[in-house]
Amino acid sequence: MIDLQRKVTAIGNLGLLPSVLYTFQKLWHTGHHEGAPYRLSSRFAKYPLQCRPRTSDLDVFSQIFVGREYRCLDDIREADLIVDCGANVGFSTAYLLTQFPHADVIAVEPDPDNYAALQANVAPYGGRCRTIRSALWSHCTGLVLSEEPFCDGREWARTVRPARDAETPLMVAVDVASLLKESRRPRISILKIDIEGSEAAVFSENCQDWLDKVDTLVIELHGSRCQSIFAEAIKDSGFTVSRCDELTVCKRAGRPSAVAHINV
Repeated sequence: MIDLQRKVTAIGNLGLLPSVLYTFQKLWHTGHHEGAPYRLSSRFAKYPLQCRPRTSDLDVFSQIFVGREYRCLDDIREADLIVDCGANVGFSTAYLLTQFPHADVIAVEPDPDNYAALQANVAPYGGRCRTIRSALWSHCTGLVLSEEPFCDGREWARTVRPARDAETPLMVAVDVASLLKESRRPRISILKIDIEGSEAAVFSENCQDWLDKVDTLVIELHGSRCQSIFAEAIKDSGFTVSRCDELTVCKRAGRPSAVAHINV
């Protein structure tokens, strides 16, 4: 019964032919270790998306386009500036660009292989999307990719850390306040954060400078420490907080309620 429900959900969210291709690729995925990227489609993405074999890409696609992880944003009718931090290969970015056709998106991703896939997947959207190969932090500082595996250690779980004194930084961190300033927009309509534990650094300091300029914040929190730091940071920010699957959703009072979409 559950499998049937999942199939019906997939058809509804992807479309009939794309759902057949998705099912085939899931089966093919388990037996192939390499090969060229293949394409998957969803009615929630304006253009087909590249998916790398034997990576976490198919799982990310399933979360975003089959499970509709970001359905918690369905009640938002208009968005101007969207910032996607931890954009991975661009599936969430493509979803947001499609759902909000009048918005511009800044997509931030530190891992070079993920970033290359991100660029390919958002290229059809042209100038509406700016990509940055970097990572979100509380302030401008030199970062390197962490050598410590996080969660399952796959492509969707890449992490960063500050460069040590003897190390050459691989990237310069970005912070939300600087991204907003560079955008020349007064506010961020939607700030999406999924940065594999680095949210502890982002919300430990300097976040009060920009939190009041964010209308909707949707974040995946990793562990009790991150949850505690985040809760303390936003406690006086005027957000209404809810849950949607693994996401914590913070919205400004006055926006239409998304209770109908929330799966607590």
